[in-house]
Amino acid sequence: MEFGKGYWKTFGAGVEREWVITNGIGGYCGSTIINACARMHHAYLVASLHAPVERYAVLNKIDESITIGDKTYSFATNQRPGGWNEEGQKYLQRFVYDELPHFVYQAEGTFINKTLSFEWEKNTIAIGYDIMNGAKEAVYEITPFFTYRDHSSRVEKSDLKFKTELTGKKTLELVTKKNKDVTIKFYASNGKFVENEEKYDHDMELQTEINTGGEPINNSYTPYKVVVKLAPFEHKKISVICSIEKKFEKDAFVTIEKGTERIKKIKENAGYTDEFANSLVQAADQFVVRRESTGNKTIMAGYPWFTDWGRDTMIALQGLTLSTKRFNDTREILKSFAKYVDKGLVPNVFPDAGLKPFYNTADASMWYFYSVDKYLEYTGNEEDYEFIREEIYAKLEEIIHFYSTKTDFSIYMEDDGLIHAGGGYDQVTWMDVRVGTWVVTPRHGKPVEINALWYNALRVMEKLSKRFGAISEYGKTSEEYAKMAEKAKESFNKEFWNKEDKCLYDVVDGNVGDAKIRPNQIYAVSLPYTMLDEKKSKAVVEKVISELYATYGLRTLSKDDAEYQPYYKGKLHDRDAAYHQGTTWAYPLGALITAYLKVFGKNDETKAYALHMIEPLKDHLRDGCVGSIAEIFDGNEPNISRGAYAQAWSVGEILRAYTEDILG
Repeated sequence: MEFGKGYWKTFGAGVEREWVITNGIGGYCGSTIINACARMHHAYLVASLHAPVERYAVLNKIDESITIGDKTYSFATNQRPGGWNEEGQKYLQRFVYDELPHFVYQAEGTFINKTLSFEWEKNTIAIGYDIMNGAKEAVYEITPFFTYRDHSSRVEKSDLKFKTELTGKKTLELVTKKNKDVTIKFYASNGKFVENEEKYDHDMELQTEINTGGEPINNSYTPYKVVVKLAPFEHKKISVICSIEKKFEKDAFVTIEKGTERIKKIKENAGYTDEFANSLVQAADQFVVRRESTGNKTIMAGYPWFTDWGRDTMIALQGLTLSTKRFNDTREILKSFAKYVDKGLVPNVFPDAGLKPFYNTADASMWYFYSVDKYLEYTGNEEDYEFIREEIYAKLEEIIHFYSTKTDFSIYMEDDGLIHAGGGYDQVTWMDVRVGTWVVTPRHGKPVEINALWYNALRVMEKLSKRFGAISEYGKTSEEYAKMAEKAKESFNKEFWNKEDKCLYDVVDGNVGDAKIRPNQIYAVSLPYTMLDEKKSKAVVEKVISELYATYGLRTLSKDDAEYQPYYKGKLHDRDAAYHQGTTWAYPLGALITAYLKVFGKNDETKAYALHMIEPLKDHLRDGCVGSIAEIFDGNEPNISRGAYAQAWSVGEILRAYTEDILG
């Protein structure tokens, strides 16, 4: 993807598009396409101290300038209070995002190509400057903006206290007083470190934080700059490295080449020739990371602030690792979460080090069955079944046992064979916002998608138990699972069908059905094992398309509902009120596409219709966070992207539906 000056005619336009790259252990590097920080999470090196959590920003950014003759061209792009901006984007010719981000600057015939890449699975960011100087002598200056802060939080200037030391001629070392176990190393292969007169940048304004009611000012420590002399028409490569590792690769261009080749191999392994599919394959890679506590892979739910969430992982897994043929990663992820199953519950959130996982989810365990079934569908060798039997199957038996009796968070099977979930202030479905004592979307009772997943899980167990038998104290026979599934199916059709609206109730509590039109019902059609007949399935799909489809995904509530919130913006309270009350989410679109093609058949005409629903996301890859898909969008047009700028289940579900259902 290439972007030219038309995308940053103004500073404000330039900060609307972002980018991110990741290091495979939870760390990331990201900014805007004009190199201006617009949110607190923008930084060149956000390091993960305990993979993939404990993330700290250590290098906010780098600014550059070049002096040619008696004129200095500053490439700095910073927003300042009072409406004044440093507009170095005037000299930015192109921003290119292929396997890596590249900035191409030009001044008086001097061209600078700046590329960033991580040393894989290391907290080391490499910045390579490939400079082709013009006809005059020039001096190039590189100024790093150091910090040490939680990646979501501001740090005060008074807290930016470092022991700073030049070790040799090429490396600057900084040790923060907040954590003396971390040494920040800044290496430059060329030039001279020159001490700055002003050692702090304390008034960088962040426009996205202003828009969302966050902390609008960032501070940095700028003790030195690197000064490099250039002869006329000299071609010079400069390696700049920032790391908290004991050892790191000092040639930035070696790291850049390895980073480029790694992404290319991932695309080759996936085996697609389709450009959109390959873009999503690359985006998918950003979320697959290693977890130190298990030694296995896990999935980051989204960037920049999410960690590895159980629900998100099990929904995203199919697209991120199966559609991309990363089957070893699939096995590791399934093992990571199996290790922490407790009383039938898959963890919802793995917190930072030293804390126990949180289990406040009714659907993560149910999606786990779907993930296991899809894994076997994609692989299906005897060794794959043996892996499930040895590592996973006993946990599946445990989950069914506790759901059919009772586990935490008021999760249990009622006499009708359906699953009840939640109560009081507990929000255990994906629509889980609570503001103090205000439960925004109370879905206590029997949620439609939980029971669709429950039926699917029982059918998966019916199938697997024929092969494995009962292997734990919680095990049942295939016939017992089948009997439970039939009872659930009969009750579901009796209780959930809304005759008036010709669709499914969102929640049934006692004898009362919640008639709010929400996207959760689509899973009663899209899942491999479904309880509805063809007529009802088609009616559900038609209802979801007509009332909930919104360009980039599905609205969480019908526009005709009195509680519908059209825009997700403003301060946190206002955004929470809209999060599941009309806001559009990208990931359920994958289920809609699967359900639509399932009930209407796959032919040229239906595939063309499905493609119309998915094509706007091709354009979205050039908007928001370039190369990825956002978490959410406004419910009303023009459906502006909001929330996390890159979301695992958004990418995963669109990739899965596109490759499985449209490309086939």
